[in-house]
This record gives sequence, structure tokens and C-alpha cells, in this order.
Amino acid sequence: MIISKIQRYIDEQHLFTLEDKILVAVSGGPDSVALLYVLDKLGYNLEVAHCNFHLRGDESDRDERFVRELCKTFGVVLHVTHFDTKSYAKEYHISIEMAARDLRYDWFQSLRLQVGADWIAIAHHRDDSIETMLMNLIRGTGINGLLGIQPQNGYVVRPLLCIDREEIMNLLNENGLHFVLDSTNMENEFTRNKIRLDLIPLMESINPSVKAALSLTAIHLNDAAKIYNEAIQNGRIRVTTDKGIVIDWLMQEPSPHALLFEILYPLGFTPPQIDSIFTSLNGQSGKMFESEAWMAVKDRDCLLLKKKQSNQIISPELIIENIDRTPDFIIPRHPGFACLDANLIKHPLTIRKWQSGDKFVPFGMNGSKLVSDYMIDKKFSLLKKEDQWVVCCGDDIVWLVNERSDNRYRITDQTKNIILLKVKLK
Repeated sequence: MIISKIQRYIDEQHLFTLEDKILVAVSGGPDSVALLYVLDKLGYNLEVAHCNFHLRGDESDRDERFVRELCKTFGVVLHVTHFDTKSYAKEYHISIEMAARDLRYDWFQSLRLQVGADWIAIAHHRDDSIETMLMNLIRGTGINGLLGIQPQNGYVVRPLLCIDREEIMNLLNENGLHFVLDSTNMENEFTRNKIRLDLIPLMESINPSVKAALSLTAIHLNDAAKIYNEAIQNGRIRVTTDKGIVIDWLMQEPSPHALLFEILYPLGFTPPQIDSIFTSLNGQSGKMFESEAWMAVKDRDCLLLKKKQSNQIISPELIIENIDRTPDFIIPRHPGFACLDANLIKHPLTIRKWQSGDKFVPFGMNGSKLVSDYMIDKKFSLLKKEDQWVVCCGDDIVWLVNERSDNRYRITDQTKNIILLKVKLK
């Protein structure tokens, strides 16, 4: 009965067909053993992937041995990989759980392509979805965070979302299937385990059918989210430009805060941060907020968004072309080029970010001007100021890249040799 229920779910959700090849993630726990058993019984073309994260000493190696024997029993091809999860987490400054997730899914995708599989099947079930829903609710989220785990995300499919943990255990017991247990699942340490071991039993003491009620709520929210997300996408298009979010346009939306939340939350900004960003939109320019990968800056009329760069600054490539001046030569007027008198260039040309105190003589002027003052006069945004490069000849700035060349190095009637400059971003 459970197997036919899962088959109906696979068909209703259009997850895969008998012609597809499926890579099944098997940890050795009851959920993954049930997934392998069901898909094998239904006649799907399977291969198995197992990750050894080396987080639980002998227990991790025990799991690997169990999965190897299990795959021999089922007669399916097994792929195993090993990770130094703790070192990875330390290197990238993320939690052990996040490190294991990143390593696992990156390898699954690489292996899928290697073996020519169509899908990666994961053993998440209905209780996992409910726990995710509650965890997001506790942390603070929008409507999309209350939808639970989705049956399909890219190449990842979850055929067991239609059954709960109790049904999985019944299936295993009825068919004499063995499994291994992760001892950390019984430790009241991580957020998800606190929800599983403490919160849900408390909720069931109030409403014994609370899991069914939450599952039904998630179904209703999924339907509502389709309408909501379409409205959000249309709003996003209305309020954003290449510069960022236009504040006046945002404020004309039916719910500016909700729209701002849905734009910023996927970029890693937390709900409290988004509240502060929204409040700052009526304040002075210059307020900056950071998520792990993005920056948001309140500028004059926009909220500027920029993806963070790595600590290593990569300079643009400076392209230099030497040209003999002829009567038919036309000086480019586009700011993406600079034409200089080659005979005035006495030092190698270099490129760097502008610095406080930098001066140059803007083309068409006689006196020098601070680069910072030039950018203020031109109403540069804060993020554009950060990205401004200069080309130097010795201590002189000869070109404010993509803006203005220096008047001291301009082409005159006496110029015979020209240097044409442009930059190429790497």
C-alpha cells in the first residue's frame, strides 16, 4: 500500500519515468534504505551514491560498510566519496551542517553528469518537510519559507514527501529491512532535532493531528505562493534598474516592505536587517548593510545592491594601442577610451583604484581637481566610487577610467604619436 502510494505521488508530481536513470542518495539510515527499496521494487534504473563525511569516527565507517553490503544485496552500482568536512567548514567559515550539505550536493551533481543520470533522489519525507516549515517560522521568514520541502528542485527529486517517518518504519519492519542509526539524531543539540524531539511532541499534546494540519496548511500556502510570487516578480521588475532599487518606485507599491523582503531575503539578508534597511530608505545616504555575499547601500534615490568581491582585488586589463597620427584620424569621444600624447608619457602606465587625496586635471580644465570632488560633482553612487580605477604615469593620473582623461596629456595640433587606452574587466 505504501509503495503504491509513493508511485502515485511520483506520477502526480511528474518526478520521473521508468525510462529515466536515477542516482539515489543512501546514507544507510531508515529513510534512505526505504527509498532504495521502494524504487528498486518499482523497477527504476538505479545507481547509489554514499558520502562518508568522517564526522562520527567509527560510526561513519560503519555506515559506509553497511551501504556497501546493502548495494550488493540489491545488485546496484555504488559510488562512494570521502570528505574532510571539518577542514572545509573551517576554510569557508561555515557550520559543519552547511559544509556537509554543500559538499554532498556538489558531488551529487558532478556524479550525476558523470554516470549520465537524469535525477538525484533524496530521502526527505513529510516529517522533514514539517520540521523545515517550523524551523523557518521560528527563525523568521516570508511566505516561501513556510512551504516546506519541495518535491523537485532542479535535478533533485524527493519521492517520499507523501509519507511520514512512522510509515517508513512500518515499511522497513514489514519487509525485514535493516538500517543504521545516526546517533547524533537523538541528541537534543541542533535546531532541527529540538523541533523533532521537543516541539512537535508538545504541539501533538495540544492537537494530535498537528502534522496532518501543518501538511494541509503547506498545500494551501503552495497554491497561494504561486499568485504571490507572480506579483512579487512583477513588482521587482517595476522597481529595479541597473543601479538598484528606486526608492520612490518601491514606495508606490501596495506593500513596499513585503516586496523589499522578497528581493533581499534570497540574497542572505536577515529579517531584522531588512527591517533596518527599510527604515533607512527615509534617511541620509551612506548607510551600508552586508549579508554574507551582498552589500546594500542607501544612496540618494536608490538602494544599491552589489555582490561582494573576494579579498583579492583583480585589476582590469589595461589595453594600450600606439597609433601614428594621420590627417584622417578621429579622436574617440566615448568615455570608454582615452587618447593621450605619446611623447608626454615618460613612465610606464599603471592601473590602480583611486585613493584619498588623488588629484588630476580634468580634460578641458587648467587647474587640478581632487578625484573625490570630481565624483561628488558627477553624483557618483557610493558603490561606483568604490569601483573607480585610475591610470597613472609615474605619480600623475592620466585617466580617470571610463570618465575623463587628464588635460596635461591631451592631444594637440603638435601631437604626432598617440596612445589609445581602454580597459577590459577580468
